[in-house]
Amino acid sequence: MPLQLYYAPGACSFVPHAALELAGAEFEPVLVKLHKGEQRSAAFLALNPRGQVPVLVDEGAAITQIVAIGLHLDARFPDAQLLPARGLARTRALEWLAWMNNTVHPTFTHVFMPAKFTDDVAAQASVKAHALVRYRELLGELEAAVAARSGPWLGGASPGLLDAYALTLLRWGGFAGIDPTTLPQTWALAQAFAALPAVARAVQRERLQLNVYAPAAA
Repeated sequence: MPLQLYYAPGACSFVPHAALELAGAEFEPVLVKLHKGEQRSAAFLALNPRGQVPVLVDEGAAITQIVAIGLHLDARFPDAQLLPARGLARTRALEWLAWMNNTVHPTFTHVFMPAKFTDDVAAQASVKAHALVRYRELLGELEAAVAARSGPWLGGASPGLLDAYALTLLRWGGFAGIDPTTLPQTWALAQAFAALPAVARAVQRERLQLNVYAPAAA
């Protein structure tokens, strides 16, 4: 099989996972159990020495990083319209994709894994608290972008990479104590995207629950 996707349920690898399903691509999904440390195995590190998902293998070539994988899939499956094809619409979509990947995503990393940034326990609490405030602000920016979109999807007429990333970032907010229903435009988009038959296959394979928010106990 020419394509393999190494993914972990609920991770950012959902973005290419959904994209492959939207494209109707023939691919082999390869589950990487992060909680068991499989990303640190010799076999996986041979594919990605950084020990991260996703990894897309296309005819033996391993491709890493969300933006690179997304652009590769967009070029490989142009009929899927995972991104706008040309012009300013494509440029704007790439702006949003880059922002999701280089700003929103790493902010959540500071919330979820503050130990990656300091070994001082007290400082970790400060890093997490500060990043959580910022993450709420960034999801507010995303909400405004979803509300202002010109078509049914973030990229316009076709569902694609931006919608998959928006769903992922909103879902992560639930783990950070952010109720997704307080961002109604993004929540509606995520629900509509997840309900698409192609995307539903990825959701089912990853056994994802869209709303993981649990109110704090009184």
